[in-house]
Amino acid sequence: MNPAEAKRVTDLLLDGVEREYPITRKLLAAVPESQLDFKLGEKGRTARELAWHLAASEVWFAEGIANRDFSKPEAAALPNASVTDIVAFYEKEMPVHIARIKSLSGEQLGKELSMFGVMNLPAVLYLGFLTNHSVHHRGQLSAYLRAMNAHVPSIYGGSADEPFQMPATA
Repeated sequence: MNPAEAKRVTDLLLDGVEREYPITRKLLAAVPESQLDFKLGEKGRTARELAWHLAASEVWFAEGIANRDFSKPEAAALPNASVTDIVAFYEKEMPVHIARIKSLSGEQLGKELSMFGVMNLPAVLYLGFLTNHSVHHRGQLSAYLRAMNAHVPSIYGGSADEPFQMPATA
């Protein structure tokens, strides 16, 4: 991928990451404090663990891309993190790394980056992994919210709790 292509792809993919950011934030904030220890099945994570992983993994992907290095581990979960703690971490860290990615040159974004020696892709293409991973865990967390009988925010359209509304200009 040449530098100009890498920069164009970055602009496109980062636009999506920035559109998804408030949706993820809204979903994290919807977890009831009283239900943080809720989990689905014996193999499931607790809602706290899942919410933390969702926030921390997005930050980890963005930071890895910005640093062009995935060797730093994901931020360790705070054992008794509250919803407020998780949302505050996400709100503090994610915009910083998005801005850092925006500041990278086309050469940096187009240069291959190894992820655990399993994949070698241009750094920019890991933005797709960030988005896919986030969508996966947002789906899990929204299922947790429904099972808790908690408010499920709209994600890509309406939910039973936030029905789709046609824009007034439609």
